[in-house]
Amino acid sequence: MAWRSIETNEFGLHEFMNWTKQVGTKANMAVNLGTRGIMAAANLVEYCNFEKGSYWSDLRRQNGQEKPYNIKTWCLGNEMDGPWEIGQKTAYEYGHLANEAAKAMRAVDDSIELVACGSSSMDNPTFGDWEATVLDQCYDNVDYLSLHRYYGYYNDDDPKELDNYLGKNVDLDQFIKGVVAICDAVKAKKRTDKTINLSFDEWNVWYHSNDADTKVKPWQKAPHLLEDIYNFEDALLVGSLLITLLKNSDRVKIACLAQLVNVIAPIMTDDQGVWYQSIFYPFMQVSNFGKGVALAPNVAVETYRSREFPEVPYLDSIATYDQKTDELTIFAENKNQKDSLTFNTVLKELNATEVIEATQFYGYDPKQDNRDGQMRLQPLTASIDDNQITATLQPLSWNMIRVRVNH
Repeated sequence: MAWRSIETNEFGLHEFMNWTKQVGTKANMAVNLGTRGIMAAANLVEYCNFEKGSYWSDLRRQNGQEKPYNIKTWCLGNEMDGPWEIGQKTAYEYGHLANEAAKAMRAVDDSIELVACGSSSMDNPTFGDWEATVLDQCYDNVDYLSLHRYYGYYNDDDPKELDNYLGKNVDLDQFIKGVVAICDAVKAKKRTDKTINLSFDEWNVWYHSNDADTKVKPWQKAPHLLEDIYNFEDALLVGSLLITLLKNSDRVKIACLAQLVNVIAPIMTDDQGVWYQSIFYPFMQVSNFGKGVALAPNVAVETYRSREFPEVPYLDSIATYDQKTDELTIFAENKNQKDSLTFNTVLKELNATEVIEATQFYGYDPKQDNRDGQMRLQPLTASIDDNQITATLQPLSWNMIRVRVNH
């Protein structure tokens, strides 16, 4: 109903779980606390995670899945503060419902982790009060609080708007730190040792398809909706948002794009096959190589002022250290539209021995998309001298440097 389209449910829970197994990922499942409720939530956990001998677990076995799926992470509804939601709740109503649903779900499987709904946008008038009230009701029975944030580019006539657009990671950082502060305030109020971490389970760029979606005839089967075609400037913003998530990974323990294919997605499909959007490249690299421990850098770089943000660093960067492979991966973005940056990284407690791989994503017009399949990662020259990693970052570029290290 929410998208006024016909959903056949041909691809349901079993098909989705089979897909997660094929691609090597894990499900982040949500229960319906809008139009359904406590028992439906508990029944779904029983269907998915209970081995056998109960009504719902035996139904799963009858439907072809003998072993339980053992889904670990469950969201207690979705965007329940949103006026667009069917079954929208006040913060108190939702917090109470989430707490009771959590108790019922954990009665079925006490090993699951639960995510309470935070604000669906920092722009909502209830932001802040929503988080505090919800957590006051359900703090003891949940593990995470969710955040959602999408960004758009709305001032094409202003030549300075690109600087502002690329600075929107500052907004993301402020959002995260604000929600962390609220979580910790409730923690202090309750005099508990338990810490609530964050699940940033919806984020991306989203604005290209807005006009087209208003013209779609309602109640079609699988209409083309939210099919944003991303350009190079979107890829740069997504890269910076990824860096921001890594910088806050001490509290952001879950972060994911809500959709991966066609719908505001890095991968597109059509009758001709599959192709990568511009945002695929930074997302792919951080997903594959941003592993281990995030190392917050001490960065010395100039800043600029934009329409919304008084200080945006020209350089955005983070490093991750994978202890399993002894690899250090540096992600760095130059937001300067005209000038290259000489990038120097001095390691303090790790010794760099060799550059494994270095790539750059640059040289495209900010408005260029990848429908013609021309976008590619390109080699980047990076060197190591006296335990210092050096590279030249081109204007408007996303860069990754992987280095072998030892202690």
